[in-house]
Amino acid sequence: MSWSVLYAQLGGVNKHSTSLGKIWLSVLFIFRITILVLAAESVWGDEQSDFTCNTQQPGCKNVCYDHFFPVSHIRLWCLQLIFVSTPALLVAMHVAYRKRGDKRTMLASNGGVKSTDLELETLKRRRLPITGPLWWTYTCSLFFRLLFEGGFMYALYYVYDGFKMPRLVKCEQWPCPNKVDCFISRPTEKTIFTIFMVSSSAICMVLNVAELSYLVAKALLRCSNRAERRKLTYVNRDGEAARDRALLENKRNELMMAPCTDSGNKTA
Repeated sequence: MSWSVLYAQLGGVNKHSTSLGKIWLSVLFIFRITILVLAAESVWGDEQSDFTCNTQQPGCKNVCYDHFFPVSHIRLWCLQLIFVSTPALLVAMHVAYRKRGDKRTMLASNGGVKSTDLELETLKRRRLPITGPLWWTYTCSLFFRLLFEGGFMYALYYVYDGFKMPRLVKCEQWPCPNKVDCFISRPTEKTIFTIFMVSSSAICMVLNVAELSYLVAKALLRCSNRAERRKLTYVNRDGEAARDRALLENKRNELMMAPCTDSGNKTA
């Protein structure tokens, strides 16, 4: 699998995300994908070949290995990273759709004249604010990231009965003649890598929660400011209406007093 292609796709989302989103992407590729590709695959390379049982019964070793390792750690982590990265690709699709709409608007405003390369490059490099429909897409992507991270961490804990690799497992599966002892190769090293990958996943979850809280707080602040401006607008309109009513009342009083003054002057 080419992780560089995934990084190239997510790199386009990175410039439209928040600072916490940029940190999340760095943690994802440096502490998870890089470690998975460079170190973890070699650690689990002898996962099945060096799984030994103290019996020569044909098929017993394969059945016991399948019972204790129903899913490989490496394949489970690869599947987890793909699922966690997919919501970010939805944001990239939304950004591409927005920019395509902006390009059409630019062409319409130019009267159908082809835009210059500078205008197109500026449009391509422009950072979209996380507001409106993009805010909903981004927050939904964060929610699904959290859901996938938590689901895969629970699956790993449930399938392997914890994050610690045992040195010895006892197998009673058929066709084993009786309870046999099976030994896992390098259990301590595999435990260290498992804890490291789980810790990296937990850090990504914390970053996602912090980014989601930040976006919600900013949205609430924008709504509060908008309501405050609307309230000030209403107050200003009421003040202007009151001033207009006062001016009309003064003019009415002046008109009512004018005949009295004219009659007094004629009598004199």
